[in-house]
Amino acid sequence: MAGSSSPSRHVDVLILGAGTAGLGARRAVKRAGASALLVDPGPFGTTCARVGCMPSKLLIAAADAAHHAREAPVFGVHPREVRIDGPAVLRRVQSERDRFVGFVTEVTDEARDEGELLVGRGRILGRNEASVDLSDGGTAAIGFDRLVVATGSRTFIPAPFRDLEPRVMLTTDQIFELDDLPESLLVVGTGVIGLELGQAFHRLGVRTTLLGKGGKVAQLTDPVVTASARAILERELDLHVAPTFHGVEGAEDGGVAIHFTDRDGHERRARFARVLVAAGRRPNLDGLGLETAGVDLTADTIDPDTMQLGEHPFFVAGDANDLHPLLHEAVDDGRVAGENAARYPEIRALRRRTPLAVVFSDPQVATVGQRFAELDDCAAMAGEIDYGNQGRARCQAINAGKVRIYAEPHSGRLLGAEMFGPRVEHTAHLLAWSIQMGLCAEQVLEMPFYHPVVEEGIRTALRDLSGNLRHGTRIKCPVEEVGVGS
Repeated sequence: MAGSSSPSRHVDVLILGAGTAGLGARRAVKRAGASALLVDPGPFGTTCARVGCMPSKLLIAAADAAHHAREAPVFGVHPREVRIDGPAVLRRVQSERDRFVGFVTEVTDEARDEGELLVGRGRILGRNEASVDLSDGGTAAIGFDRLVVATGSRTFIPAPFRDLEPRVMLTTDQIFELDDLPESLLVVGTGVIGLELGQAFHRLGVRTTLLGKGGKVAQLTDPVVTASARAILERELDLHVAPTFHGVEGAEDGGVAIHFTDRDGHERRARFARVLVAAGRRPNLDGLGLETAGVDLTADTIDPDTMQLGEHPFFVAGDANDLHPLLHEAVDDGRVAGENAARYPEIRALRRRTPLAVVFSDPQVATVGQRFAELDDCAAMAGEIDYGNQGRARCQAINAGKVRIYAEPHSGRLLGAEMFGPRVEHTAHLLAWSIQMGLCAEQVLEMPFYHPVVEEGIRTALRDLSGNLRHGTRIKCPVEEVGVGS
């Protein structure tokens, strides 16, 4: 009943958060034979399904359809003029998004029916006690032995944009709820989200400008690949990855007025109807009361292999740990956090899969294994391909981009890759599997490659790498900072 206190209860593992990681933790706890309780204030449906992976891909699909129609004349095909129906685009995004969310909420409904979900906001009161402010106005006192924190993350708003009117400033929490496409859009951030959505809105006919910081393009760190990505994307987009920012303020006729110096050194002032802030996310660890259980968030670190927080019987999974903010990583995080919480103090490390991250821009971006910035000095060789003349890519008129693959100098064992090119969401998987299997460049070159396919692109890069392993220059050497192939 609203306003009443629920009976106290005790569980083996309390799980704060019912997103991807939290649901995974619950499954793992139950498999281990321990009792679990989820606590989450909602809305349910996971960040990916509601405001992340799925609605963004739905918007990108609409943008790609428009782009392909406009580009058809290169093949001698001349469709009628492309007309964008903004409300129809967003209705489909929202409808299909809700369908994906429904699949997830079936799982939370099951947990609720089994008495393993409390809808409310939990707070830790001590080593083995928590309080839940229920959504119906009541409270519940919960005793627990171990804790899994899977509270997700929230959008980071840079200081210059925090005072903008909510009607004008959007994050991914609001952008997919629009009734119509805005007349113009300023995108703050050229990381994964900013690049994907900025390009999508541009292709849907929205006047769009993207402002980044520090030269960042998605998650790329290789200077050769980043330079290629910047040059190619700047042909299409009003993209500025390292502008000089002067200020932003509300415009008299609504929207915002922005003042910055662009990539060419020109001072610019422009007005935009809306601002999409895509400047990253921050973990939701503050305000949970962890300090009452002896946790020092400035000193206690999260073990990336066990998910344990310091020496406490607490485990942090998913976006809340800020280690691997990707859905497939959150699934693994939740599983190992749940298993270790159930079995504590007997815990074990997770054998992590090869890192793999994809950005659904056009051309696509992908990183596999160790990125350039993560390679030890003089400990790697590289091979590359420029897709300008790659056969299948030219057939499809998608021949743009560059890929570099890294390997150990003596063994030839693959270490990683940074990729900007056509359909690298697929070729990145092939490299990730090869790296996880411990294959060297020559072993991968013995695998079958059909002709003509875009997969031949990574064969070209591997052949270049093979030659450089015999006669080339190591990359990232302090004495000779010349990249392979330059």
